[in-house]
Amino acid sequence: QVQLVESGGGLVQAGGSLKLSCIASGHTIRNYAMGWFRQAPGKEREFVAAMAWNGESAQYSASVKGRFTISRHNDVNTVYLEMNSLKPEDTAVYYCATPGLTFAPMPDTREYNTWGQGTQVTVSS
Repeated sequence: QVQLVESGGGLVQAGGSLKLSCIASGHTIRNYAMGWFRQAPGKEREFVAAMAWNGESAQYSASVKGRFTISRHNDVNTVYLEMNSLKPEDTAVYYCATPGLTFAPMPDTREYNTWGQGTQVTVSS
């Protein structure tokens, strides 16, 4: 069974950048699509980005498209989320997840069955 651990969160000023990492253990993620979600206080968890097992077919939410980039390095079982031009509204706990499928499904939390514990991202104005 895959275990996912996120890292790289922190406090950054608006306009700044952060790069999150998600390291998998217990099983290779080479054949799995991977996604990033986030949850702000008092809000539901929402989709951020996802990509297929082969690094193609990247999907982004409208709110992050053009600012965030999802990537993966299958040889080290790691997925990344590079976040640029950060805004205070990007403040949230960020989670990586996998649906256990080769291609990313609908951008819905119910489609994903394995989750990390999350990493906090705080963007100050």
